[in-house]
Amino acid sequence: MPTDYRMPLWLLKLGALINVYFLMTTLGLSADVADPHVVIPAQILFAVSAYRCLFPNRYKDNVVLHDTVLSSTLVTRVLATFVEVAWIYQFSHLIRLQNEAHVGWVDALSWLMLIQVLISQAFVWGAIVTGRLSYYFYEELGWGVIFAANTVASAYLYSTAEGLGETEILLQLNLLFGLFYLPWQLIHVRALHADAATNDKRNPVSWSSIKGRLGDSLHQRTRATDADSWGGAVGLTWMVAYWASLIPVWVHQVVLVLTR
Repeated sequence: MPTDYRMPLWLLKLGALINVYFLMTTLGLSADVADPHVVIPAQILFAVSAYRCLFPNRYKDNVVLHDTVLSSTLVTRVLATFVEVAWIYQFSHLIRLQNEAHVGWVDALSWLMLIQVLISQAFVWGAIVTGRLSYYFYEELGWGVIFAANTVASAYLYSTAEGLGETEILLQLNLLFGLFYLPWQLIHVRALHADAATNDKRNPVSWSSIKGRLGDSLHQRTRATDADSWGGAVGLTWMVAYWASLIPVWVHQVVLVLTR
């Protein structure tokens, strides 16, 4: 594996072009077919993903490729908060749309996804202002809960619903993602837990430290391209999939299917 990510980080900028293209296709949709519960979250994701491809950042140690406030953890995290809530809202809305029989526990799982993403936002902000890596563990554990709920609900709908038509592929994508993501996320959270166990003891928390870390999230930036600073292969895979390929393509497919 390469030990320097300079080239992959620069190539990540190509993902901005993909996201801008997807954004432009959604802006051209007519009001007759554009469900705002589907399209607006997608537009938020495309815009923010393009931004993050241009100004990549890793929250831990405020690692950046470009030493500019646009790459700062604070700016990036504010944008990410909006996009993550919007994205999961779109997916939870999709579950409710396909739950035509109004099965109660399926709707409940869809709302659990939205509640959990809000809880995960609290944990990631807690990690940023306290330096406690255990909060990243709980944040990512929450993402496991979100997609476990999405997978279970999708499996039920796929096995019981009739006449799904073109939306059938969206349930298939949910199931395929869950099949690969959930085992990967298990490995990821175990690594985070081990990292937190050795790190958190060195980070006492006080009001002054919280204010200091919040300021650091805007002003402190560590320019680096080495693999370790960016989380190694796991970190690189996450960035490429989330900002530049898998997630934008998936969300765009949702828009295409539901606006035909």
